[in-house]
Amino acid sequence: MLQWKFHLKGEEDMKWKTRVTDLLNIKYPIIQGGLAYLAYSDLAAAVSNAGGLGQITAMSLDSPEALREEINRLKQLTDKPFGVNFAIGQHGRPFSHYLEAALDEQAPVISMTGGNPAPIFDMLKGVDVKKLVLVAAKRQAIKAEELGADAVMVVGQEGGGHLGKNDTGTFVLIPQVVDAVNIPVIASGGIGDGRGLMAALALGAEGIEMGTRFIATKECVHASDEYKNKLIQGSENDTVIIKRTLGSPARAISNAWTDKILELERTAGTYEALKDYISGKANQKFIHEGMMDEGFAWAGQVMGMIHDSPSVSELMDRIISQAETIRKNWTE
Repeated sequence: MLQWKFHLKGEEDMKWKTRVTDLLNIKYPIIQGGLAYLAYSDLAAAVSNAGGLGQITAMSLDSPEALREEINRLKQLTDKPFGVNFAIGQHGRPFSHYLEAALDEQAPVISMTGGNPAPIFDMLKGVDVKKLVLVAAKRQAIKAEELGADAVMVVGQEGGGHLGKNDTGTFVLIPQVVDAVNIPVIASGGIGDGRGLMAALALGAEGIEMGTRFIATKECVHASDEYKNKLIQGSENDTVIIKRTLGSPARAISNAWTDKILELERTAGTYEALKDYISGKANQKFIHEGMMDEGFAWAGQVMGMIHDSPSVSELMDRIISQAETIRKNWTE
Protein backbone atom coordinates (compact mmCIF):
# COMPACT_ATOMS: atom_id res chain seq x y z
CA MET A 1 0.00 0.00 0.00
CA LEU A 2 1.21 3.47 -0.90
CA GLN A 3 2.57 5.37 2.09
CA TRP A 4 4.12 8.76 1.55
CA LYS A 5 3.57 12.15 3.07
CA PHE A 6 5.11 15.57 3.38
CA HIS A 7 5.63 17.58 6.54
CA LEU A 8 5.42 21.36 6.24
CA LYS A 9 6.95 23.69 8.79
CA GLY A 10 5.89 27.17 7.79
CA GLU A 11 8.11 28.35 4.99
CA GLU A 12 10.87 25.83 5.72
CA ASP A 13 11.83 23.12 3.26
CA MET A 14 9.59 20.11 3.16
CA LYS A 15 10.69 17.01 4.97
CA TRP A 16 10.23 14.00 2.74
CA LYS A 17 9.09 10.70 4.20
CA THR A 18 8.15 7.54 2.32
CA ARG A 19 8.64 3.87 3.01
CA VAL A 20 11.71 4.12 0.77
CA THR A 21 13.35 6.83 2.88
CA ASP A 22 12.53 4.84 6.01
CA LEU A 23 13.79 1.58 4.52
CA LEU A 24 17.09 2.99 3.30
CA ASN A 25 17.54 5.63 6.02
CA ILE A 26 17.95 8.44 3.48
CA LYS A 27 16.68 12.03 3.40
CA TYR A 28 15.20 12.04 -0.10
CA PRO A 29 13.61 9.12 -2.00
CA ILE A 30 16.15 9.32 -4.83
CA ILE A 31 18.42 6.44 -5.83
CA GLN A 32 21.37 6.51 -8.23
CA GLY A 33 21.34 3.69 -10.76
CA GLY A 34 24.02 1.01 -11.06
CA LEU A 35 25.64 2.54 -14.18
CA ALA A 36 28.12 -0.03 -15.47
CA TYR A 37 31.72 1.24 -15.54
CA LEU A 38 30.60 4.61 -14.10
CA ALA A 39 29.13 4.06 -10.62
CA TYR A 40 32.13 4.22 -8.34
CA SER A 41 32.92 5.83 -4.99
CA ASP A 42 33.11 9.44 -6.23
CA LEU A 43 29.60 9.49 -7.63
CA ALA A 44 28.05 7.21 -5.01
CA ALA A 45 29.39 9.27 -2.11
CA ALA A 46 28.19 12.52 -3.69
CA VAL A 47 24.66 11.17 -4.09
CA SER A 48 24.57 9.80 -0.55
CA ASN A 49 25.96 13.02 0.88
CA ALA A 50 23.27 14.96 -0.98
CA GLY A 51 20.52 12.95 0.71
CA GLY A 52 19.90 10.14 -1.78
CA LEU A 53 21.26 6.62 -2.05
CA GLY A 54 24.48 6.33 -4.03
CA GLN A 55 25.60 3.00 -5.43
CA ILE A 56 28.80 1.29 -6.50
CA THR A 57 28.61 -1.07 -9.47
CA ALA A 58 30.22 -4.33 -8.39
CA MET A 59 30.64 -6.42 -11.51
CA SER A 60 32.41 -3.67 -13.48
CA LEU A 61 35.36 -4.02 -11.11
CA ASP A 62 38.18 -6.43 -11.88
CA SER A 63 38.01 -8.44 -8.66
CA PRO A 64 36.33 -8.75 -5.27
CA GLU A 65 39.41 -7.10 -3.78
CA ALA A 66 38.89 -4.09 -6.05
CA LEU A 67 35.30 -3.90 -4.81
CA ARG A 68 36.51 -3.89 -1.21
CA GLU A 69 38.87 -1.04 -2.00
CA GLU A 70 36.13 0.94 -3.73
CA ILE A 71 33.76 0.51 -0.79
CA ASN A 72 36.46 1.64 1.62
CA ARG A 73 37.12 4.72 -0.53
CA LEU A 74 33.40 5.47 -0.44
CA LYS A 75 33.36 5.18 3.35
CA GLN A 76 36.11 7.76 3.53
CA LEU A 77 33.95 10.15 1.53
CA THR A 78 30.62 9.64 3.31
CA ASP A 79 29.11 8.26 6.49
CA LYS A 80 25.70 7.97 4.83
CA PRO A 81 23.98 4.78 3.59
CA PHE A 82 24.99 3.43 0.18
CA GLY A 83 24.27 0.46 -2.03
CA VAL A 84 26.25 -2.04 -4.07
CA ASN A 85 24.66 -2.98 -7.37
CA PHE A 86 25.01 -6.40 -8.97
CA ALA A 87 24.31 -6.59 -12.70
CA ILE A 88 23.93 -10.34 -12.72
CA GLY A 89 24.10 -12.24 -15.96
CA GLN A 90 25.60 -9.38 -17.97
CA HIS A 91 29.30 -9.77 -17.30
CA GLY A 92 29.80 -13.51 -17.59
CA ARG A 93 31.62 -13.80 -14.26
CA PRO A 94 30.59 -15.52 -11.01
CA PHE A 95 29.33 -12.96 -8.51
CA SER A 96 29.45 -14.89 -5.24
CA HIS A 97 32.88 -13.65 -4.16
CA TYR A 98 31.89 -10.08 -5.04
CA LEU A 99 28.77 -10.41 -2.91
CA GLU A 100 30.83 -11.80 -0.03
CA ALA A 101 33.15 -8.81 -0.32
CA ALA A 102 30.23 -6.38 -0.21
CA LEU A 103 28.79 -8.06 2.85
CA ASP A 104 32.18 -8.23 4.57
CA GLU A 105 32.48 -4.47 4.07
CA GLN A 106 28.99 -4.04 5.56
CA ALA A 107 27.21 -2.59 2.57
CA PRO A 108 23.75 -1.73 3.93
CA VAL A 109 21.94 -2.13 0.59
CA ILE A 110 22.31 -4.71 -2.19
CA SER A 111 20.54 -4.08 -5.48
CA MET A 112 20.13 -6.56 -8.32
CA THR A 113 19.66 -5.93 -12.03
CA GLY A 114 19.90 -7.75 -15.34
CA GLY A 115 19.16 -11.35 -14.47
CA ASN A 116 17.54 -13.89 -12.16
CA PRO A 117 18.11 -12.60 -8.61
CA ALA A 118 17.20 -15.89 -6.89
CA PRO A 119 20.83 -17.04 -6.34
CA ILE A 120 21.64 -13.75 -4.60
CA PHE A 121 18.60 -14.06 -2.37
CA ASP A 122 19.79 -17.54 -1.42
CA MET A 123 23.13 -16.10 -0.34
CA LEU A 124 21.45 -13.28 1.58
CA LYS A 125 19.25 -15.49 3.75
CA GLY A 126 19.66 -14.43 7.36
CA VAL A 127 21.78 -11.40 6.43
CA ASP A 128 20.71 -7.99 7.72
CA VAL A 129 20.85 -6.08 4.43
CA LYS A 130 18.22 -4.26 2.38
CA LYS A 131 17.46 -5.90 -0.95
CA LEU A 132 16.33 -3.98 -4.04
CA VAL A 133 15.52 -5.56 -7.41
CA LEU A 134 15.20 -3.77 -10.75
CA VAL A 135 12.30 -5.13 -12.79
CA ALA A 136 10.65 -4.22 -16.08
CA ALA A 137 7.34 -6.08 -15.79
CA LYS A 138 4.58 -6.71 -13.25
CA ARG A 139 5.25 -10.44 -13.05
CA GLN A 140 8.93 -9.77 -12.32
CA ALA A 141 7.94 -7.45 -9.48
CA ILE A 142 5.63 -10.07 -8.00
CA LYS A 143 8.39 -12.68 -8.19
CA ALA A 144 10.89 -10.29 -6.56
CA GLU A 145 8.50 -9.74 -3.66
CA GLU A 146 8.05 -13.51 -3.28
CA LEU A 147 11.83 -13.95 -3.16
CA GLY A 148 12.11 -11.41 -0.35
CA ALA A 149 12.85 -8.06 -1.98
CA ASP A 150 12.39 -5.08 0.32
CA ALA A 151 11.49 -2.86 -2.64
CA VAL A 152 11.37 -3.03 -6.42
CA MET A 153 12.79 -0.50 -8.85
CA VAL A 154 10.55 -0.52 -11.91
CA VAL A 155 11.98 0.70 -15.22
CA GLY A 156 9.86 1.79 -18.16
CA GLN A 157 10.99 1.58 -21.77
CA GLU A 158 12.23 5.20 -21.69
CA GLY A 159 15.17 4.14 -19.54
CA GLY A 160 18.78 3.72 -20.57
CA GLY A 161 20.71 0.46 -20.59
CA HIS A 162 18.94 -2.86 -20.29
CA LEU A 163 15.14 -2.78 -20.34
CA GLY A 164 12.23 -5.18 -20.44
CA LYS A 165 11.26 -7.14 -23.52
CA ASN A 166 7.91 -5.31 -23.69
CA ASP A 167 7.87 -1.67 -24.75
CA THR A 168 5.83 -0.53 -21.76
CA GLY A 169 6.29 3.06 -20.66
CA THR A 170 6.82 4.24 -17.11
CA PHE A 171 3.40 5.90 -16.80
CA VAL A 172 1.64 2.62 -17.63
CA LEU A 173 3.97 0.24 -15.81
CA ILE A 174 4.35 1.95 -12.42
CA PRO A 175 0.65 1.95 -11.40
CA GLN A 176 0.30 -1.69 -12.45
CA VAL A 177 3.18 -2.74 -10.23
CA VAL A 178 1.97 -0.57 -7.34
CA ASP A 179 -1.37 -2.39 -7.50
CA ALA A 180 0.31 -5.81 -7.70
CA VAL A 181 2.79 -5.75 -4.78
CA ASN A 182 2.82 -4.69 -1.15
CA ILE A 183 6.46 -3.60 -0.96
CA PRO A 184 7.54 -0.08 -1.94
CA VAL A 185 7.89 0.72 -5.64
CA ILE A 186 10.66 2.94 -6.97
CA ALA A 187 10.06 4.44 -10.42
CA SER A 188 12.78 4.49 -13.08
CA GLY A 189 12.94 5.46 -16.74
CA GLY A 190 12.49 8.95 -18.15
CA ILE A 191 12.99 10.72 -14.81
CA GLY A 192 15.48 13.56 -14.43
CA ASP A 193 13.94 16.41 -12.44
CA GLY A 194 11.46 17.36 -9.74
CA ARG A 195 8.53 16.99 -12.12
CA GLY A 196 9.49 13.37 -12.65
CA LEU A 197 9.76 12.80 -8.91
CA MET A 198 6.30 14.22 -8.28
CA ALA A 199 4.82 12.32 -11.23
CA ALA A 200 6.25 9.09 -9.84
CA LEU A 201 4.71 9.77 -6.44
CA ALA A 202 1.38 10.56 -8.08
CA LEU A 203 1.52 7.19 -9.85
CA GLY A 204 1.91 5.44 -6.50
CA ALA A 205 5.69 5.01 -6.40
CA GLU A 206 7.51 6.00 -3.21
CA GLY A 207 10.80 7.02 -4.76
CA ILE A 208 12.73 7.30 -7.99
CA GLU A 209 15.88 5.84 -9.50
CA MET A 210 17.89 7.91 -11.98
CA GLY A 211 20.77 6.69 -14.10
CA THR A 212 21.36 8.82 -17.17
CA ARG A 213 20.83 12.12 -15.35
CA PHE A 214 23.54 11.33 -12.81
CA ILE A 215 26.07 10.69 -15.60
CA ALA A 216 26.02 14.36 -16.57
CA THR A 217 27.35 15.54 -13.21
CA LYS A 218 30.74 16.70 -12.05
CA GLU A 219 31.25 13.75 -9.73
CA CYS A 220 30.71 11.16 -12.45
CA VAL A 221 34.43 11.42 -13.10
CA HIS A 222 34.74 8.25 -15.15
CA ALA A 223 32.42 9.56 -17.86
CA SER A 224 34.27 11.26 -20.71
CA ASP A 225 33.53 14.86 -21.64
CA GLU A 226 32.39 13.60 -25.03
CA TYR A 227 29.82 11.35 -23.37
CA LYS A 228 28.51 14.10 -21.11
CA ASN A 229 28.36 16.59 -23.98
CA LYS A 230 26.41 14.09 -26.06
CA LEU A 231 23.87 13.77 -23.27
CA ILE A 232 23.59 17.56 -22.97
CA GLN A 233 23.36 18.27 -26.68
CA GLY A 234 21.21 15.34 -27.73
CA SER A 235 17.46 14.78 -27.66
CA GLU A 236 15.19 11.87 -26.84
CA ASN A 237 15.31 11.01 -30.54
CA ASP A 238 19.05 10.35 -30.36
CA THR A 239 18.68 6.98 -28.66
CA VAL A 240 18.08 3.55 -30.11
CA ILE A 241 17.25 0.06 -28.83
CA ILE A 242 19.91 -2.57 -29.51
CA LYS A 243 20.21 -6.28 -28.63
CA ARG A 244 16.57 -7.12 -29.29
CA THR A 245 17.58 -10.21 -31.26
CA LEU A 246 19.47 -11.47 -28.20
CA GLY A 247 16.39 -11.12 -26.01
CA SER A 248 17.97 -8.40 -23.89
CA PRO A 249 16.93 -5.04 -25.38
CA ALA A 250 18.85 -2.01 -24.19
CA ARG A 251 18.74 1.71 -24.99
CA ALA A 252 21.93 3.44 -26.16
CA ILE A 253 22.96 6.68 -27.83
CA SER A 254 22.48 6.38 -31.58
CA ASN A 255 25.75 6.54 -33.54
CA ALA A 256 27.61 4.76 -36.31
CA TRP A 257 28.52 1.96 -33.91
CA THR A 258 24.90 1.22 -32.97
CA ASP A 259 24.00 1.45 -36.68
CA LYS A 260 26.45 -1.41 -37.26
CA ILE A 261 24.96 -3.37 -34.36
CA LEU A 262 21.47 -2.99 -35.79
CA GLU A 263 22.70 -4.02 -39.23
CA LEU A 264 24.23 -7.16 -37.76
CA GLU A 265 21.03 -7.87 -35.89
CA ARG A 266 19.10 -7.69 -39.16
CA THR A 267 21.52 -9.88 -41.10
CA ALA A 268 23.09 -12.25 -38.61
CA GLY A 269 21.48 -11.72 -35.23
CA THR A 270 23.75 -14.15 -33.37
CA TYR A 271 25.74 -13.41 -30.24
CA GLU A 272 28.95 -14.49 -32.00
CA ALA A 273 28.40 -11.86 -34.69
CA LEU A 274 27.59 -9.17 -32.14
CA LYS A 275 29.84 -9.91 -29.18
CA ASP A 276 32.72 -7.59 -30.12
CA TYR A 277 30.34 -4.73 -30.82
CA ILE A 278 28.37 -5.04 -27.57
CA SER A 279 31.27 -5.87 -25.27
CA GLY A 280 32.28 -3.99 -22.16
CA LYS A 281 35.43 -2.95 -23.99
CA ALA A 282 33.39 -1.29 -26.75
CA ASN A 283 31.25 0.39 -24.09
CA GLN A 284 34.30 1.77 -22.30
CA LYS A 285 35.84 3.15 -25.50
CA PHE A 286 32.93 5.57 -25.72
CA ILE A 287 32.14 6.30 -22.10
CA HIS A 288 35.72 6.44 -20.76
CA GLU A 289 37.83 7.44 -23.75
CA GLY A 290 35.29 9.46 -25.72
CA MET A 291 35.84 7.42 -28.89
CA MET A 292 32.31 7.88 -30.15
CA ASP A 293 32.85 6.11 -33.48
CA GLU A 294 34.50 3.07 -31.91
CA GLY A 295 32.02 2.16 -29.20
CA PHE A 296 28.61 2.70 -27.67
CA ALA A 297 27.13 4.38 -24.60
CA TRP A 298 23.94 3.70 -22.68
CA ALA A 299 21.43 6.54 -22.32
CA GLY A 300 17.73 6.94 -21.65
CA GLN A 301 15.34 9.23 -23.43
CA VAL A 302 15.69 11.62 -20.51
CA MET A 303 18.80 12.92 -22.29
CA GLY A 304 16.38 15.24 -24.08
CA MET A 305 15.89 16.96 -20.72
CA ILE A 306 19.58 17.29 -19.80
CA HIS A 307 21.07 20.71 -20.49
CA ASP A 308 24.06 20.95 -18.15
CA SER A 309 26.47 19.02 -15.95
CA PRO A 310 26.10 20.39 -12.41
CA SER A 311 27.48 18.96 -9.20
CA VAL A 312 25.38 16.20 -7.67
CA SER A 313 24.51 18.50 -4.78
CA GLU A 314 23.29 21.18 -7.17
CA LEU A 315 21.24 18.66 -9.12
CA MET A 316 19.62 17.23 -6.00
CA ASP A 317 18.81 20.69 -4.65
CA ARG A 318 17.25 21.58 -8.00
CA ILE A 319 15.11 18.43 -8.06
CA ILE A 320 13.83 18.90 -4.52
CA SER A 321 13.20 22.62 -4.99
CA GLN A 322 11.17 21.99 -8.14
CA ALA A 323 9.24 19.18 -6.49
CA GLU A 324 8.49 21.32 -3.45
CA THR A 325 7.16 24.10 -5.68
CA ILE A 326 4.84 21.64 -7.41
CA ARG A 327 3.62 20.24 -4.12
CA LYS A 328 2.91 23.73 -2.74
CA ASN A 329 0.95 24.56 -5.88
CA TRP A 330 -1.09 21.40 -5.37
CA THR A 331 -2.01 22.35 -1.82
CA GLU A 332 -2.83 26.01 -2.39
